[in-house]
Amino acid sequence: MSAPTKAGDIVKDFTTEDQDGNAVSLSDYAASPVVLFFYPRADTPGCTIEACSFRDAISDLKAAGAVVLGISRDTVKAQKKFAEKFHLKYPLLADPDEKICDYFGVIQPKNMYGKLVKGVQRNTYLIAPADKDGKQRLLHVWTKVKPEGHAEEVLAYLTAQKA
Repeated sequence: MSAPTKAGDIVKDFTTEDQDGNAVSLSDYAASPVVLFFYPRADTPGCTIEACSFRDAISDLKAAGAVVLGISRDTVKAQKKFAEKFHLKYPLLADPDEKICDYFGVIQPKNMYGKLVKGVQRNTYLIAPADKDGKQRLLHVWTKVKPEGHAEEVLAYLTAQKA
């Protein structure tokens, strides 16, 4: 199955561990819209800004009916440390084997200090609740996200969809 890239694309179910080592599947949240944001690395400046902005907006996002899931290539241990340090009150998913990152196509070439490396592109996927056939579909994609103000941008989109 190819990566979901546009509204209406089916998002296949996946399972991985959260920061507490619990198995988490996308289908666990089939009843709600899911904000799935990919970030390059826990406890780095841009990722901290983005994760904390979702933390600060979490009550408004929940009020809009959404579930927030952060995900990176970090280990469960790194996600736990990140969540505790910044009091992040939503699941951080660990994808150290990059299977979910690969499926969404977020591992891209990046220029780091003049050297080409592979890194996680900061993308956010808004996934609709399951349809009558039990399929979860993409509602919206934000690519190459700027961390500052992104949670508010997602909230504004969700609010506009409910209006």
